Amino acid sequence: MDTHQKPHGDEPLEPDSGVREGLIMGHSGSEASLHNEAKQFLTPIWVIFGLSMGPAIALGLARFAYALLLPSMKADLGWSFADAGAMNTANAAGHLIGALVAAPFGRCTGDKAAFSLGLFLTSAAIAGAGLTADFTSLLLLRAVSGLAGAVSFVAGAGLTSAAASGGSRSRAPTMLGIYFAGAGIGITASALAVPPLLSGMGWRGGWLALGALGLAATICGSLVLSRTPEPSYKVHIAAGGWSARFMARKLLSYGLFGAGYITYATFIIAHLRANEGFDSGSITAFWAILGLAAVVAAFAWGPVLARLKGGWGASATIAMVAAGAALPLIWHGPTSAYLSSILFGGSVLAVIAAVTSFVRKAAKPHAWTAAIAALTIAFGTGQCIGPLLSGALSDGPNGVRAGLWLSVGILAVASVVAAFQPEPAGD
Repeated sequence: MDTHQKPHGDEPLEPDSGVREGLIMGHSGSEASLHNEAKQFLTPIWVIFGLSMGPAIALGLARFAYALLLPSMKADLGWSFADAGAMNTANAAGHLIGALVAAPFGRCTGDKAAFSLGLFLTSAAIAGAGLTADFTSLLLLRAVSGLAGAVSFVAGAGLTSAAASGGSRSRAPTMLGIYFAGAGIGITASALAVPPLLSGMGWRGGWLALGALGLAATICGSLVLSRTPEPSYKVHIAAGGWSARFMARKLLSYGLFGAGYITYATFIIAHLRANEGFDSGSITAFWAILGLAAVVAAFAWGPVLARLKGGWGASATIAMVAAGAALPLIWHGPTSAYLSSILFGGSVLAVIAAVTSFVRKAAKPHAWTAAIAALTIAFGTGQCIGPLLSGALSDGPNGVRAGLWLSVGILAVASVVAAFQPEPAGD
């Protein structure tokens, strides 16, 4: 992409060209009349909430909820922290593969079909984890849930980017924030469903409950697709549309963010149980607060991200995530832990919204899904590395605190790198 290209998606009351081209190519009649029709089109906000079931399943249930089950699985199956970290590395590796195939798969089937199929397969893999104790089988199921989740995640983000067209300058960041806040809904649901089951049904019952929640969310997400505009893939025949070179700092910082945040998401519950004496009730409260903070933050961060230029949106949100991750390591007690859940939960999904909002300005509309997929690849690469490094450190003499401190350091570097990403220049 020419870095002097006019940014996309910021003009009020003007739909993005990807949506216009989809309308023009899919209907008969004059281009002018269809252009006027597109100008008046604004996707209802409830459609975005339906699409947010994508991250609710792919992130909230398939990834974050694993932290709730890890202590029980580790004790019951005799795992080391390295073994436990390998499970999330498998999920991240699947996520990476899914990100690689998401765009071409979406071109073949359409983003709507990719979205629904990805959600269903992710939910099935989540439930399947409750049916086996075999380490290799669990690794495979974690990988499948990551792969299918990435396909639905990338397809859903592309659909949301198209659905967020038009309106005020803050509409797109806010809509994207709502989409990614779906992960917070998934986190909150898992907090309410899983801990009460652990004492009676164990970790197997937890996975089955998460699978049932995923199936319900899949149905909700699929019901809104008839009201969701789908980006036209005919324009993908043309090369280009975005520049990896121009977005290099964004790609690097997002990869580092993936490596940093996943450590906290994987091991914080184990830390709170082992070092802070948290019981099931406290864990439920901690995880529910984290999820609710993510949902509330979708509305709080949108106007802020609309005003921040270049990489400053990602830098600010990653810095808040780092502060949240550091808090329970430097200040003991439940107050510190709950504040940590607010800071981390209230910022971690805003990072994704900030990055996706930047894509809408740095790439042409027809290239949004491809650019989002590339960023998801960088993110997934970081996620593959993070759990392995932190798990190995956590098995050392300093325990899980060492792995969590590694998370804080990586996040701090990611925040600095993100700040150097320039804003796409206008004509």
